[in-house]
This record gives sequence, structure tokens and C-alpha cells, in this order.
Amino acid sequence: MIDNDKQRLNKDVVILGGGMVGAATAIGLAQLGLTVALVEAFEPKAFSPEQPLDLRVSAISVASEQLLERLGALDTIATMRQVAYKGLETWELDGFITQFHSDQIGVSHLGHIVENRIVQLALWQAFEQHDNLTLICPAKAEQFIRIDDGIRVQLDNQMIINTRLLIGADGANSQVRQWAGIGITGWDYAQSAMLINIETETAEQDVTWQQFTPKGPRSLLPLPGNNASLVWYDDANRIAQLSNLSHQALTEQIKLHFPDRLDKGFKVIDHGSFKLTRRHAQRYYDDNVVILGDAAHTINPLAGQGVNLGFKDAAALIDCFTDAITHRQCWWHQDLLAKYQAKRYRDNQLMMSTMDLFYASFSNDLLPLKLLRNSALKIANIDSPIKQKVLKYAMGF
Repeated sequence: MIDNDKQRLNKDVVILGGGMVGAATAIGLAQLGLTVALVEAFEPKAFSPEQPLDLRVSAISVASEQLLERLGALDTIATMRQVAYKGLETWELDGFITQFHSDQIGVSHLGHIVENRIVQLALWQAFEQHDNLTLICPAKAEQFIRIDDGIRVQLDNQMIINTRLLIGADGANSQVRQWAGIGITGWDYAQSAMLINIETETAEQDVTWQQFTPKGPRSLLPLPGNNASLVWYDDANRIAQLSNLSHQALTEQIKLHFPDRLDKGFKVIDHGSFKLTRRHAQRYYDDNVVILGDAAHTINPLAGQGVNLGFKDAAALIDCFTDAITHRQCWWHQDLLAKYQAKRYRDNQLMMSTMDLFYASFSNDLLPLKLLRNSALKIANIDSPIKQKVLKYAMGF
């Protein structure tokens, strides 16, 4: 439902940001019977099978898939395009590899690689099942004003919405977070990542792999059909230089700097880049305000956990609301929002710190440290209860 006609609305919840995490949160709260307004500036482009694959893809974990199924979006994703991945492999030196596979814990797959837009589209299609969910698009927030036990949101289309709770799912530069005065800690990594879609001679793959180098990892994510996504992490200036190359020249650079296991008969189709940053909000809530997803945290993408952390945020917030509504409690008060923060803050912090540790460790080329970390990778490859726990964590559990 796209509604720009009514000029004044009263809603239980207003969510700013209709990306994957914001859309998931909107459906989850609508399923609880709350009236929800979702405000988004841009409508995602419709899907057709002939379209080239998008550069922005995510490794959707099994836990995230379970949330998407509850929200009525998982089957829709399957009707568009995705590819299951069964294996995760990482190494630095040949012979010191850690390999995880779904067979080791008796499951069919570890997750799916899906274009971000397709996940968003599937969620947007699920909006139609909820008359109490109003999508307002295109629109942007111009002003927030505190009112009695709530917030008034003024949009750029002159619409005014009064709400009990304002949810910021509006990305790393969150307008909601800044307005609420929620500070952030973090830094830039002085690195960028280049995303490169390639067409391969090899048939569809089911393993995602990553080789560490002192300059940054080189990764492959399988895509549907004879396609794959390469991720090249490097110094920001180096990535800027690579971005200016022709497809043929970039192909030659990839052949020089990626591991030999990469299919050499590939062809570059598209590429783009982004800077690596770490940001973590000092808290996740304020009076009648809560933030989640990239508005609350951005993480080094080494393990591809960004959107999965966002979906965990959404699931935790929905669970908190469910409990409050069941026990006839005020779901918009700080006590409830504090429970949501308690569920998510430490888990997010742990994942962010773990990725930073990997980043720092593998960026150091000192021989003793290199031998130590490669020995650790080889030990980690031994089938053990610890390895199974790591696998389950990779699946989001």
C-alpha cells in the first residue's frame, strides 16, 4: 500500500527506512496487530529474470531465512533467484586451510547468497498481506517533534504522522540516531572493498571462500548460474586505481592477485567499491526511539555478517514486543527498549570485535605471527565440537 493522499496519520509505530531490516521489522510488528507506517525514499526496481545480477549481495544465514519465512518472504525470494552455499573455506598459506561444510552438522545448506534488492522486494510484496501496514514512498522525514508520550514526524510531502515509537532503520548515517542524540564510536579502516561480478566457465558453485593477504582478503561468493561475486579488499588508493581500469585490464589484475583456484576463464561483467568503516551506537534507544541494523552498527564485512546482525536485531525487537503485548505491558516505554538492547548490544559488540581481531591479525606480515595464525587455521579444521559450534554460529544460531 502506497499512501501519500492522507495528510495526517496516527500510527503505533513509524519506521524510517524500508531496506531489508526496516521492511522485516515493519512486517513483524504488523503481524502483532500494531499499526505501522514505513517511510522510504526509493522504491526498489522490479525484478525480471533477464536483468543482470546486482553488485550488492548478502550471505543470508539459516537463522535469517527462518525469520524471512515467518514474515512471508522466503518463498518469494525462491521464485526470483538465489544460490545455496554449503561450504565456507578460509586460508592464508596453502596447506593451512579451514573448511566448514553443511554435511558436518547434517544440514542441507549454511545459507543462501541473494541480491539485497531481491530480499527487499520479497519483503515489500509481503506488505500486501497487512492492512495495518502503510508504506509511504517516495518520502523523506523533514522534522521530528516530541509530543505527549510520543513523536510527531513531518515528511517532505507535507504528511504528518503521530506515533508512540519511532524506529530508525535508516542506515549508517541514520537521521533518527542523530536527531535522538545517540553518539557513535568507531573508525575508518583506511581500506576499501571492490565488488566484482564475473561470468565463469565453471557451473554454479556451492562454496564461498576467502584467502587472507597482508593487503586484505580476496573472496568469492557463488551466484546463480555461471556467475560469481569477487570481493577485493585493499588500500583505498589501490581500489580507486582498480576502479578506473577497463574490464579487460581488471581481469588481468584479478588473475595476478587472486588464488589459483579461481576459474581463469572468467569475464568481468560489473564492478563497484565502498570504503570500510566500523561504527557502533553508544546505545540503541532513547525516549520513544529505537535504532537497529546499520543505524546501530556497521561491521567489517570479512564474514558477511552485516545484514544477518540486522535481522537478529529485528527478530529481537519483535520478540520483545510480542512479550510486552502478551503481558499487556507498554511496548513503547524505555523498559522494553532496554530489554531489546540487552539482547543485542553484547552480541553485536562481540561479532564486531572478532572481525576486528581477524582484520588486525591477518594485516600483519610478521613471520612468527603468520606461522601462529596459520597453525590456528589448520587446528580449527579438525572436526570437533568447537568446529560444530562455529558452524552453527555461522548459520546464525
